[in-house]
Amino acid sequence: MRVIISGGGTGGHIFPAVSIANAIKALKPDTEILFVGALGRMEMQRVPAAGYKIVGLPVRGLIRPLWSPKNFGILWDFWRSKRRVKSIIREFKPEVAVGVGGYASAATLNAAYELGIPCLIQEQNSFAGLTNKTLANKAEKICVAYDGMGRFFPQEKIMMTGNPVRQNLLNPTLKREDCCKSFGMDPKRPVVLIVGGSLGARTINESVLSSIEIIRKSPVQFIWQTGSFYKDEIANALSKIEKPDNLYVTDFVSAMDEAYKAADLVISRAGASSISELCLLGKPSILVPSPNVAEDHQTHNAMALVKRGAAILVKDADARERLINQAIETVTNPPALTNLGQNAQGMAFKNSAEVIAKEVIKLAEG
Repeated sequence: MRVIISGGGTGGHIFPAVSIANAIKALKPDTEILFVGALGRMEMQRVPAAGYKIVGLPVRGLIRPLWSPKNFGILWDFWRSKRRVKSIIREFKPEVAVGVGGYASAATLNAAYELGIPCLIQEQNSFAGLTNKTLANKAEKICVAYDGMGRFFPQEKIMMTGNPVRQNLLNPTLKREDCCKSFGMDPKRPVVLIVGGSLGARTINESVLSSIEIIRKSPVQFIWQTGSFYKDEIANALSKIEKPDNLYVTDFVSAMDEAYKAADLVISRAGASSISELCLLGKPSILVPSPNVAEDHQTHNAMALVKRGAAILVKDADARERLINQAIETVTNPPALTNLGQNAQGMAFKNSAEVIAKEVIKLAEG
């Protein structure tokens, strides 16, 4: 069996794509999988690191407003990319194409559809992205993670699967005491994990910096992933003050399974993959949706949890004043933590990648 998987641009697209590929290989080990991504985007490094071949396209996202003259060049690149994908398809001869969102999947699935290759798309967010909305009529199956997606897609094509997540986060051998000690934390005191994605989140970082004295005086411990983009800026800011003993600072947490296990509460952006991981692990969270995403989809993602008592939302504009105080108040309230965690876990899908992989195989064999 031969499968093309396309999408990327962010970890939120790449993690599900690789998880689906791994699940397909687990079910049918002799399957050949080819990824198609966008040149210059992170998938061009992350996918080979996961053991898969990838081809890059000169494709870019549309600029808003859509009537911007710059979009003429972007549409030209899209046409070139679609022609390139058609050549790839004729050579690779896939039985099915999978799109997970992002610049490259639009060109790839349009080309696949025109050549008669059955298509499946996976939408991670509660507010569908432009790429997947335009592909909806060309897909045989649309895998989603939230209720109410019929307002974006044909209802008869929708399948509720949840979002595939990094399976290495589910490590039953980990003990919280050991994980706390690996970050220099006291297992008897509450721990808050602060993450803003691999690159970081400026508002979240500024919220921590503006609350250093509150952190210093609190009984709570903090693990703070600043993100690689802000590494030097944060190091410079902390060099001018005395860093609190109860604050562990790093630009990147490589052992996220240990960090999650140590944490009693997680502060995070509201990307689809992050939310799916929090639900799968049953982690109480405070979500700070990024205001810099299309259609404000992170707020929609967060509200899906907030409405079910599975997370607390702090608006980006309010974070500098509210975030750390809200975290301390929440993490020192055990009944509130238990309620948030149980409600989050009730929204989890445990085998999303395998369920989607089985649908991909059905389409290929059909």
